[in-house]
Amino acid sequence: MHPISKPDYMPIEELRKLQLQKLQKLVPYEYERVALFRRRCDETGVKPRDLVTLADLAKFPFMKKTDLRDEYPLGLTAAPMKEIVRFHCSSGTTGKPICIPNTKGDVEVWADATARCLAMYGLTDEDVLQVSYGYGLFTGGLGLHYGGEKLGCAVLPTSAGNTEKQLMLMRDLGTTAIACTPSYFLHVIEVAKKLGIDFRRDTKLRHGIFGAEPWTDEMRAKIEAESGVVAHDIYGLTEISGPGVAGDCGCGGLHVWEDHYYPEIVDPETLRPLPDGERGELVFTTLDRFGTPMVRYRTRDLTRLRPGTCPRCGRTMRVMDRVSARSDDMLIIHGVNVFPSQIETALLRIPEIAPHYQIVLTPTETLDLFEIKVELTPEAFSDNIRALEALRKRVLAAVKQIIGLTPKIILVEPNSLPRSEGKIKRVIDNRKK
Repeated sequence: MHPISKPDYMPIEELRKLQLQKLQKLVPYEYERVALFRRRCDETGVKPRDLVTLADLAKFPFMKKTDLRDEYPLGLTAAPMKEIVRFHCSSGTTGKPICIPNTKGDVEVWADATARCLAMYGLTDEDVLQVSYGYGLFTGGLGLHYGGEKLGCAVLPTSAGNTEKQLMLMRDLGTTAIACTPSYFLHVIEVAKKLGIDFRRDTKLRHGIFGAEPWTDEMRAKIEAESGVVAHDIYGLTEISGPGVAGDCGCGGLHVWEDHYYPEIVDPETLRPLPDGERGELVFTTLDRFGTPMVRYRTRDLTRLRPGTCPRCGRTMRVMDRVSARSDDMLIIHGVNVFPSQIETALLRIPEIAPHYQIVLTPTETLDLFEIKVELTPEAFSDNIRALEALRKRVLAAVKQIIGLTPKIILVEPNSLPRSEGKIKRVIDNRKK
């Protein structure tokens, strides 16, 4: 066991005691320094002294993304500016971004959490980690960079884009692990095929660390089959720190580093806490962040928490199910709730379909027009109209079976849909315009 992983196996009673101690320090700190949090506590009649047990956390008000936008840029900052060493901002495309000031201690906690994810995946100081997340305001690049260096990896900070050069460096420098969005790695696979590069034969790549956008088990299987890497899920969000809040050991979920981030599950409608094992909205409280502390931050991610020691790896930190849907990603189409991840699951079960698609919603005088553009693999693309129509019907049946709706399926030729070097845009909802 790598020394950095020692906290992963903390006895549960000891962990719960540590969480309460940290909360009893954090909540008064935020109450004293953040006016919005103090006002909400006063309005609900709760004081920091009321936090006597972990269950008492449920008495305190929630925070949400709109708070960060409303208080932009520094309204939720608790530490004085002389203690702030770095800012990160969201990748939001409309309105004000969210801004998260970090202290030196915040950055160190984040690096520790990310390094523990990498160690869990099997990386060591013998690995070359190619970080192909974007660097800058986005948390992905620097998050994996600092975590990789803390673990002792040789970090190759390529950022996103310039894919042919990425592949050249991957081969020349012996990259063993790559960190990027799953959609960007699919693009890397495509470019490698065009260049005649076989990952198994021509590279030392063994690990793929993917996050920053929802991806399904079907997507994971496709990535692993195409490249030979073991695909690892890493979870995080700018509001809480960035990548490294949780990672997977191969147990089908992700271990939350509960000594840094306290998780809850609440009913998305009533906001009442739910017991472990029940599915709902994930809520996080930062236990060790003092630049922009967050108490009961609503992530909008839908998942559940599994209690107990992990039967696969023995870690005591609770496991959350992989997040394949966000409550605010939900589309209401013809009165039916639809998640893009459901459509991806249906499409990737058909071998002739490439993992690239686009959902287009357009208003009409009657029902909204619901289209799905689906990219064919090079092998499936042909001028055989009868075969293509049969394939289109198969795709339609697969989607309809999962979501219960009948969209218009449009088969498009290989490499014709947009690619992204950052977070992929799967949905074009013209109803919002």
